[in-house]
Amino acid sequence: MCLSLFLAKRLRPVVLLLAGALALPVSMAQDANALRSRHAALHEKFVNNQFSRPLVLESTETSGDLRGDVYTIVDHPFTTVQQALQSIDHWCDILILHLNVKQCKTNAAARTIALRVGRKFDQPVQDAYELAFKYRVAANSADYLQVLLTADEGPLSTKDYRIQVEAIPIEDNKSVIHMSYAYGYGFAARVAMQTYLVTVGREKVGFSIVDHKDGKPVYIGGVLGLLERNTMRYYLAIDVYLGAYALPPGEQAEKRIRDWFASTERYATQLHEMGQADYLDMKRKEILRQQQS
Repeated sequence: MCLSLFLAKRLRPVVLLLAGALALPVSMAQDANALRSRHAALHEKFVNNQFSRPLVLESTETSGDLRGDVYTIVDHPFTTVQQALQSIDHWCDILILHLNVKQCKTNAAARTIALRVGRKFDQPVQDAYELAFKYRVAANSADYLQVLLTADEGPLSTKDYRIQVEAIPIEDNKSVIHMSYAYGYGFAARVAMQTYLVTVGREKVGFSIVDHKDGKPVYIGGVLGLLERNTMRYYLAIDVYLGAYALPPGEQAEKRIRDWFASTERYATQLHEMGQADYLDMKRKEILRQQQS
């Protein structure tokens, strides 16, 4: 095995962590009126997009920063979204669905969420990278919810991690959800991403259409493609969590893992990584381990 391929395989969990647990600058914090305005501005994109559902995915890169944003309309009343997403106890049930999240622990008293992120197959928790988030409900009213997860430092040269989820009610018992990911990174993280993108991840793409060739869309690649894939994976985790929320507690976990896999397979060009049986077996073990820890 060549050195670059070896490094790519070893660094891949870190790269996926970088793209999947990101930092939201304070300037990006919004409120109910701002989200309503954004919802109105995105009307045409909600109707016409590549997702066959009212969903818009955006990604941006600046010097030392990456950010992914999902805006979507869900068929759940705001009260359901609010109840499901405002509690720290629910977030591990959401985050564990991502194939690279090996373990998640919450501490309600300290308001923290500890993630272990590793490779896409089952592995010992101690071999996965740790990332500790502080959890805060920044706003919670009759017409607006904003939840923030923040971490000052991550592996390699990453810093200032944040995950933001905000929601508002709209007509017909539906809600608008906006989820943002961003992070700052330095030299070591840049090298890890570049190594991954020229080896294991060189043919992988995101969702933004940058061109057409022979009548077919050409999707974005590179760092933003990586970011978009993980942004979608985490959004789909929220989506399927909401979809299973009304079921009896004993039935929710199995429905979530089955629905998450099925949802990712709708976008197999970007998100397919493993077979259903392997994913379900891995997640059942990880969820059980999480419950027992």
